[in-house]
Amino acid sequence: MTLISCRLECNFVSPESSKKKRKKRYVPHEAAARFKPTKDWTREEASSEFEKAKFSFPVDVINFEDCMAGMKSVPDESIDAVIADPPFGISFSGKEALYNRNDSFVIDGYQEVEGDYEEFTKAWISEIPRILKKSGSAWIFSGWTNLRPVLSAVEDAGLKLVNHIIWKYQFGVFTKKKFVTSHYHLLFLVKNLKQYFFNKIEHYPQDIWEINRTYKKGEKKNGTKLPTELVMRCIDFATKPGDLVLDPFMGNATTAVASKGSYRHFTGFEINESMREIINHNLSLLDIGELYVPYTERKDELVEKARAKFK
Repeated sequence: MTLISCRLECNFVSPESSKKKRKKRYVPHEAAARFKPTKDWTREEASSEFEKAKFSFPVDVINFEDCMAGMKSVPDESIDAVIADPPFGISFSGKEALYNRNDSFVIDGYQEVEGDYEEFTKAWISEIPRILKKSGSAWIFSGWTNLRPVLSAVEDAGLKLVNHIIWKYQFGVFTKKKFVTSHYHLLFLVKNLKQYFFNKIEHYPQDIWEINRTYKKGEKKNGTKLPTELVMRCIDFATKPGDLVLDPFMGNATTAVASKGSYRHFTGFEINESMREIINHNLSLLDIGELYVPYTERKDELVEKARAKFK
């Protein structure tokens, strides 16, 4: 018997043996039709969980200080989720001509990393395991240029990589001799692979997220701003109403806005004092829980098509 035929015979599984192992006959789309989120809360229940939550330190505030000093004051195992969009490490200010924007709306004071980017990354990521609860998770955004030091720091900190998600947005900066970059990396990390919280709110959640960057004419902001919808996905899958979300680099306060709007508490840090007015304004635009929609009320096209088939 040749090596190739041996491999084919060894790997071949007959239909009969496969049927014997399956306990229940597979019906296409049946699982989608029966899908329910792992956990769900009505608006009243979510509001109640938010009000009941107690903390040993002030929350729902943003501290204007360096996160590496600020994170050291956060109590052990007190945070349910960390959502971080750190500086790029590429001499970026948001006012560069190549971004084709009116730089008068970009707030001054954005600070890039001084010194070695890898050392900076290891320093702030090393604090995450201490402050995270055993059931907690961390979501770290990164461009491709400094992804290697981020992954290295994650490994050194002992965090476990669950998913490497790609955020695909609608356009990128024009290039002549290379492909246009129109994506961002998002690392879904946990402290404990056996205990982390994950709420499966969709039947078939994939690791490519296509979410457009958002712009509002005349809006003042930091050099870059994540879409609220993007941050909301991290919060929805990884936390419960009443949980506490920390953002080390608050920027425009998108994490705080998404948390407040979905009955989660927030805390975090922003080194640029010039952002204070913008942050306060952004938070004042919505009420607590204003963005919250119970998961069973949200549109899931795959589930809806399957249910229509099975009626």
